[in-house]
Amino acid sequence: MELRGITATTATAAVLLALLLTPLVAEESCSGIVPMRSRREVISIEDFGGIGDGRTDNTWPFRKAIYRIQHLRRQGGTLLYVPRGVWLTGSFNVTSHMTLFLARGAVIKASQDTEKWPLVEPLPSYGRGRERPGGRYASFILGYGLRDVIITGENGTIDGQGGVWWDMWRQRTLSFTRPNLLEFMHSTDIHISNIIFKNSPFWNIHPVYCSNVVIRLVTVLAPHDSPNTDGIDPDSSSNVCIEDSFISTGDDLVAVKSGWDEYGIAYGRPSTAITIRRITGSSPFSAIAIGSEASGGVENILIQNINIYSTGIGIHIKTNAGRGGYIRNVTISDVYMSRVGKGVRIAGDVGDHPDDKFNPGALPRVDGVTIRNVWGAGVKEAGSIEGIKGSPFTRICLWNVKLWGVGRQMEAWKCAAVSGVAVGVQPWPCEELTGIMSTGFCYS
Repeated sequence: MELRGITATTATAAVLLALLLTPLVAEESCSGIVPMRSRREVISIEDFGGIGDGRTDNTWPFRKAIYRIQHLRRQGGTLLYVPRGVWLTGSFNVTSHMTLFLARGAVIKASQDTEKWPLVEPLPSYGRGRERPGGRYASFILGYGLRDVIITGENGTIDGQGGVWWDMWRQRTLSFTRPNLLEFMHSTDIHISNIIFKNSPFWNIHPVYCSNVVIRLVTVLAPHDSPNTDGIDPDSSSNVCIEDSFISTGDDLVAVKSGWDEYGIAYGRPSTAITIRRITGSSPFSAIAIGSEASGGVENILIQNINIYSTGIGIHIKTNAGRGGYIRNVTISDVYMSRVGKGVRIAGDVGDHPDDKFNPGALPRVDGVTIRNVWGAGVKEAGSIEGIKGSPFTRICLWNVKLWGVGRQMEAWKCAAVSGVAVGVQPWPCEELTGIMSTGFCYS
């Protein structure tokens, strides 16, 4: 058969090629909520006495440069240029209407002098430091109450030199909770792209109480044995876009949070309207997580096109009695897993408590979770969906979830206190998921 001189084989090949190339031309993106913008003024850290030799302390040059940006308030904002070199510095704050630009070969490296590290108040939605009672060490780079901040470059590096902090954690000598690598609080219109984040003392990128945040084209790295080095943790934040990034760390790659037990319930700020797509990575813990600190509520979460390898749990939604709050309207689709311990876990018994003041009767609600188009090879356990007595998980949908083990019969799904549907699932899940499409929630 021929069509105008083109063979059917050629036409088929052309269609396949077009399908393969289409996503490269017009991939769906949420990054337009905070577009990249240019600045009218450019200054260099070298203008303020900075020396990128890896030995000189540049804390004062960074603080002077950012003080100038903050107080001169140039129309259109200012770009702070960090040229090639290793720029050792202590913790510093950024300011509004600025771009921190790391040139190729530029490394901003955190000081390892922990005794001089500043302390800040605990987050009100956590009530105390996440690891230790009381305050917490300030994040390495911090923005508070800001608007219009860009952190970008030519794949320069922000290195937290976390080894000294990890050792303190292992030796149980920490007085306060370890610092994050980058944190924004009460801020809006934040854009983070084309940066390598590595060796964070604690969580890597933590937007908390923020709105309109774009994190894309970043690389986040930490050894698999580094404790609590989560990749990206949007926390009590809204309108967040996370996409096109590679993450390999010692804890969850991306974890959506919203406060801890009674403190998160009282603060009452949910995480909502969060999109996570085209993430590739590896972790001994979870690839994509929601919780377990979700006491302020989590809703309207879209997760797509995730590639996971050598990971503990592929998809992990976790909460606990005492958390309160809710996790609802979550859609996870097009996930590819290889060499994963457990494919899917939705659990109501995960996470510790900040103190003995939590209310065990504050039961979280998990409702409207759709997981579809998931393929896994080398998966040890398919999964488990185990709700809470008195607060069962409802409207859980598994659609076209295909998980294969390694040369042996895979362990069966485990279910309790859950209702929902399953269609096209391998291995077949538990009887609590009926497989009867009595409602349309699975299609949404």
